[in-house]
Amino acid sequence: MIDNVNALLTSWYISPPWGRTIPPVEVNLLEKVYLRTMRTFGYCCGMQWKHESWIYSVDCGKEILHATQNQIIATGELEAIKVQKPAFVLGERVMLCSHDQGTKQRLILGVGLVNNSWFYVVELVSPTLTQSRTISNRFSLVGEKSLVRVNA
Repeated sequence: MIDNVNALLTSWYISPPWGRTIPPVEVNLLEKVYLRTMRTFGYCCGMQWKHESWIYSVDCGKEILHATQNQIIATGELEAIKVQKPAFVLGERVMLCSHDQGTKQRLILGVGLVNNSWFYVVELVSPTLTQSRTISNRFSLVGEKSLVRVNA
């Protein structure tokens, strides 16, 4: 007999929330963009799949703003920042090095640059049928050292 609950919990983290293929992103990481709503320039320092679309983090110097694809215009220019490329890409399957509950496999659902280090958005808790009062966000930023690439 198959344990359907355990099978669902195990497969949830490796089932892309966007369906079979990753929707294209409008801008590249470190690309200079124009924010229509704020009428200012910045550079894309991160992106995350949220609410059925890509949400972009834009570093505007003094603050980081979040925007949808309709709120930004890509310039095609990359910012000259001395950081290595991210080790993982959107949609890549990874393992959490130290996660005690359930499966350790996850998908990269977002990438962000924080203090010149790359962090990756992964889902730590599967969704539940009832609202939880203790967990407000199922997603977390995880450092590169906490992840291992899965060869699928």
